[in-house]
Amino acid sequence: MGGNLLRVLVAAAAVLGLATSASATCDALQDAPQLPKDLSLCHKLEPVVENPAALPLNDYEAALNDYFSNFCHRDTAAGWKRDKFVRDTGPYVASLVNGAWIGADRGTHAPVVIWYSPKFFEWLKKARPADAAQRPAEEPPVPDGAMIVKEMYPAPAALCAGEDPLMLKPTSGAAFMVRATAASHDGWYWGWYGWSDDPKANIDWPPRPSNGLPYQGFGQYCLNCHASAAGNSTFSSLSNIAGEAGRPITFLSQDFALDLAPRSHHEAVTELPAAVDAPKPSAKALNPDVAALYDYVFAALPEDVAALQMPSASYDNVWVEEHRKTTEKSQYLTSDQCVGCHDAGGTGLQFDMTKPAPLDPVHNPDGSKLINMSPYGTWRTSPMGLAGRDPIFFSQLASETQTFHPDVSREVQTICLGCHGIQGQRQFQLDGATTQEACPQFERSMLDAVPYPPGNPTAKHASFGALARDGISCTACHHAIFKDADVAKARSDPANRCIVARQDQLNPQSLAEGFARTFTGSYFVGAADELKGPFENPRQTPMKNALGITPLHDETFLKSDLCGSCHTVHLPILDDGRLLGFTFEQTTYPEWAFSDYRTGVTANGTLPGGAGPKAASCQGCHMKTHDEAGAPIVSKIAGIQEHSNFPEVENGLGPDAIDLDRRVEFALHTLVGLNVFLIEMADQFPDFLGIAVQDPMLVAKGIDNIVTTRAKMLENASKLSASIAVTQVSQTAGRLAATVRVDSHVGHKFPSGVGFRRAFVEFRALDAEGRALWTSGGTNAAGVIVDGDGQPIEGELWWEPDCSAPIAPLSRLHQPHYQTITAEDEAQIYQELVSTPAPSGAPRCGHASEAKGELTTSFLSICSPVKDNRILPSGYLPFDERVKIANALGSKGDALAADTGAFAVGDDPDYASGGGDTIRYEIDLQALERPVASVEARLFYQAIPPFYLQDRFCTAKGTDRDRLAYLTSKLDLAGTAAADWKLEMVTSGAVPVAP
Repeated sequence: MGGNLLRVLVAAAAVLGLATSASATCDALQDAPQLPKDLSLCHKLEPVVENPAALPLNDYEAALNDYFSNFCHRDTAAGWKRDKFVRDTGPYVASLVNGAWIGADRGTHAPVVIWYSPKFFEWLKKARPADAAQRPAEEPPVPDGAMIVKEMYPAPAALCAGEDPLMLKPTSGAAFMVRATAASHDGWYWGWYGWSDDPKANIDWPPRPSNGLPYQGFGQYCLNCHASAAGNSTFSSLSNIAGEAGRPITFLSQDFALDLAPRSHHEAVTELPAAVDAPKPSAKALNPDVAALYDYVFAALPEDVAALQMPSASYDNVWVEEHRKTTEKSQYLTSDQCVGCHDAGGTGLQFDMTKPAPLDPVHNPDGSKLINMSPYGTWRTSPMGLAGRDPIFFSQLASETQTFHPDVSREVQTICLGCHGIQGQRQFQLDGATTQEACPQFERSMLDAVPYPPGNPTAKHASFGALARDGISCTACHHAIFKDADVAKARSDPANRCIVARQDQLNPQSLAEGFARTFTGSYFVGAADELKGPFENPRQTPMKNALGITPLHDETFLKSDLCGSCHTVHLPILDDGRLLGFTFEQTTYPEWAFSDYRTGVTANGTLPGGAGPKAASCQGCHMKTHDEAGAPIVSKIAGIQEHSNFPEVENGLGPDAIDLDRRVEFALHTLVGLNVFLIEMADQFPDFLGIAVQDPMLVAKGIDNIVTTRAKMLENASKLSASIAVTQVSQTAGRLAATVRVDSHVGHKFPSGVGFRRAFVEFRALDAEGRALWTSGGTNAAGVIVDGDGQPIEGELWWEPDCSAPIAPLSRLHQPHYQTITAEDEAQIYQELVSTPAPSGAPRCGHASEAKGELTTSFLSICSPVKDNRILPSGYLPFDERVKIANALGSKGDALAADTGAFAVGDDPDYASGGGDTIRYEIDLQALERPVASVEARLFYQAIPPFYLQDRFCTAKGTDRDRLAYLTSKLDLAGTAAADWKLEMVTSGAVPVAP
């Protein structure tokens, strides 16, 4: 709606009193024309701004800042053209709410006046003439250097439509496009500019404190809409331009109801809150037990902890740089290339992939916010999304390379970063392998590589650092292939050359074939211009337009192979640089394949024994497709500018190309277990870890994603993982006897994953006031399991307090597996413990070897088992059956079947077929001060138990150790579910004891 009609409506509204005089004014109106201030400067800057690929981002943005601040794009004498007037880009709708009219803009942008550079206008006249019959059969490409500047104003357009656009200063900034064909697949540099007195306000390098998406660059989220254009990623039409025939599209505008408070979606996206790390007291004031336990490392922390910060996620921007065809040069992309479409709210209009958030006094006090259920929103703050910034992993890597295996440090870095930094490691090797015969080593230092300042020593590796920091990201998984036919076809592709080398290194053909060759994340990938997912008939055009990538259906994404490749970790056993053999460090997938939960199918057929009675894929538990009531989740899987659900546009694609189907059993990418400790670190120290605190697309309309991630972990802990009960309790002859039953509800060992995770039972005898009289499995505030006198029980700590020496290393002190517990210095701890090779003599390693070395947390020193009493999943198959399935998976011999069994559990019948564990507690009542009134059993989980942290601090040094130490010293867990450095999962409640 525009022109005379708009002026009449605005005047009528004022006469009728439907809008106040203040609200009916055009806030963008200035006292003088906003024209180019320095034409000579504009002409000097013009060739610079027309070539965005020629300069580093900050330098180019500085030139743009001078260009736009001088209104150089309004140089009509040089041939710049503009729209006829301020126009709406969608309806402005009034609603009666609580007796008051409230207006809301439903445009794809705030109202706009678009300016077109001479080059673009000339192209538009030729490519899209007013007479459609004169249009060329094939639309020619927009010439390099052409620009479109979309000035944005308050909604509705009626406020300013009657004013001369030259008298207006954009209140919502300007979205703009600069053509640079060879710089990206879509061929545009995208940006947002806000007029500000701060000369650095629009400069992305160095990043803002928000760690958010950059304001400008190639491969920006703007494509979530512009990929729906019929050609050249622009909807531009001559009918909008002053002096040309035709009129702009008219939309409903109920502008009698003005609400000027809401910001435009562009403003909301660019004005993310700062990622502030809340100030914390000293470690001693925060948690005296933590301070006392790790005092030696806390005291050695550098005064300037800013040097420990991870690079900002604002730098994590790797796009498709090839215009014609996407090749292996762009095999892996950062998630910001997916965020526009596969995050909720990116269009500012549609809110698929969301649901209303429940009322919450902290996170949703007025009930207006949404829960982000999108692939990006649920993945970003998951441990997979944070894998490239995980301070626990990096301190582990420091120990491996500095203390455990310094002789093969570079090889170890490449192996480990092949999972946690998978995209950077793979793209670096892919690019390097094209120029040299051997696959180059990917080193830890590359994750610190950033492009700013330009020319800094790390800049040449900035894209690999960005890819690695992005974690186990979108293109890491959705390129994966597992079908034999696909693998055979892709085996010789350049993208898989170094994957073959990794398979030979970690899963040699003497030990593995088929699927087992892909263990430790060594899977093949398909073509760079294809991405696969579980839904049939995906709309292909928008992704092809944006990235040159075709989305395809592959039912493999519903099978557990996709998870099993990474969640079966097969590693070399190293000793002073020597290869002693191989071992399975993690076996989550095989544990599932040997349990009642197995589906009995893979991407290539069936497995011996078929499905178990509780069959469920990995995705079925960790990527929920149903809500709490069991109803399937139904949603579109992307947010784009569709034909049928968005305001009308010129030169847009039709519904057959871009309208999306709502998908039944839409899968949440939550992908979490129980590691709330990592999530608390990310939540409390976002700036330290370089991450944003608010979703980049849903922004303030949504609950912060990390809140949802934490909630899912706590749901897993309290409802889905295990249960505990006191099944019998009695007093006889001065002794109390109680039986505690722990049942596992997960399809793998509990706990599973990396070997240092542990769970333990706290059993307490209570008096009538609820005070503990006797405790097994109690802890201090640092999570250290202590006896009745508050002293650490045997094996709980591995090092002397000052890190001067390990405690009796060859004694391998630890808590054994108990069937009966009679003393407070005994505790049932569910864990895996392993030993290094013997310090002397010919080392013998393997599942059946006797432990003769030290307890170790090194993933690459696992020679012999010491203990593995992690609770087996229900229906765990006997050894011979496990061998058959392991062999069918391609793991030769019986190593996988052996390494997935329990160890050192004695004759405990609970470990015959799994499903749980029973512990008997016997207490001498005569030794207690008061009568026992009740007993209680609680199950706790620790992702990073004290002995593990102590081993990190004593075996690593430098930035990665200090980062974890700093976070440990400042992490405030009081009042959280992980208070006292332990996550309470379930409790039996107080069970009365009959007198």
